[in-house]
Amino acid sequence: MPDLPQFLKQGEAARLFPVLATTSKEGRATSILLSCIAKVDEFSANLLATLGVRAGKRTKVECYTEVVFKETTEKNKRPDGLLVVNTGAQQKHFLIEAKIGRADLDPVQIESYLKICKEHKLDGVITISNLYSTRPDFHPMEEVRKLKIKIPVFHWSWMSVLTTIDLMLSNGEVADTDQKILMNELRRFLSHESTGVRGFERMPPEWAEVNKIFSNQGSINPKSDLAAKVVLAWQQEAKDLCLVLSRKTNTYVKEKISNAWAKQPDIRTKTEIKTLIDKHVLNISFDIPDAAAPIDLRADLGSRTIYVGMTINAPGDRVSSKARLNWLLRQLKTIDNENIFIRTNWPGSSSPTVNSLNDLIKNPDLISDGKEHLVAASFVVFLSKITGARFAQVANFVSDLEEIVPSFYGEVGQNLLQWKKPAPRINNIEGALEGVAVSDIAKDAETFE
Repeated sequence: MPDLPQFLKQGEAARLFPVLATTSKEGRATSILLSCIAKVDEFSANLLATLGVRAGKRTKVECYTEVVFKETTEKNKRPDGLLVVNTGAQQKHFLIEAKIGRADLDPVQIESYLKICKEHKLDGVITISNLYSTRPDFHPMEEVRKLKIKIPVFHWSWMSVLTTIDLMLSNGEVADTDQKILMNELRRFLSHESTGVRGFERMPPEWAEVNKIFSNQGSINPKSDLAAKVVLAWQQEAKDLCLVLSRKTNTYVKEKISNAWAKQPDIRTKTEIKTLIDKHVLNISFDIPDAAAPIDLRADLGSRTIYVGMTINAPGDRVSSKARLNWLLRQLKTIDNENIFIRTNWPGSSSPTVNSLNDLIKNPDLISDGKEHLVAASFVVFLSKITGARFAQVANFVSDLEEIVPSFYGEVGQNLLQWKKPAPRINNIEGALEGVAVSDIAKDAETFE
């Protein structure tokens, strides 16, 4: 067993098989997770990167549970764990606070751990729960973000940890056979329903209330917290959808947001609240590696409709709109879905047109109705589904999203390709050297009309 850090009175090296009461779900899950972090280099490197810590060949990770500090003003405060990272050049320490199932993190408790960090010059606190964060250094709880002690509080969702494990195993990122078996056992443990790891399952009660207001042509006071609670829940669901898509595609799917929003998530939240209040919609985009385009998702509370779509540029080497459309239809010929539509974007200020995929397959000439003098600039292939009463229900809305979005990508999105301008070609391959001498160029200049 490694020597305890000097500021600890007691602590137990994180155990893979902890001897704890059967009621201690959090303690058991935390000990097993920390033990695997300490034992599997690829896994620890992946999670440490979310803390801004780069792990190298010399990096050593130690994890402890049941930690008690020698001296602290925060009496009787016992974090769930301690993560120690020694990179060779520096040593970092992070306190761990974990909740599982429906248990909530306590901002007051987290504040006491920040005080301990300040006293002992530790580097931060990591919270782990079934809450989702838009990024690890932006805590999902506003009360935690408002704490005045300027020490980082990072957050991992259990589902993001489970997804990381799943992708590492699916993509062969763990080299050692024994460690691969260990990671699979951790995946099996965390994915078992008795452990308490859950995805985002339901919108808050305010979701139904906001839908009712909008359906009755009402409005929301910007100063009320109704819209804020809905938007924050939407952001949680967006993150969960990223993880769902990641597991289904075996790639790391991310939200596609602007740099400004990435750096200042509070600005994003304020903007999305205003959009919800003014336009009655919620939007998000997903960036799937190597996909033809981001997946754009919109929930329209006014019409209770879910839209999922991808934008494809029209092929520039086709002259007519019909030819450009046929290029796209060849990619979609196996699809039989009455909810799939194509929005055609036209040059300048000309308004877009929308046709169902089935209608365009039967009659491609529809593309040019009323736009005969224009050539299509781009296409949006999208699914539009009115879910009616289910839309306003806190659980059914989430379950519908998590069925519709992956289904759209599997049926439509993964088959789409963006047009690429073909490489330039030699005019006369047999006489490739003709016309390149200065005298040939001069001759062309003399005969130019």
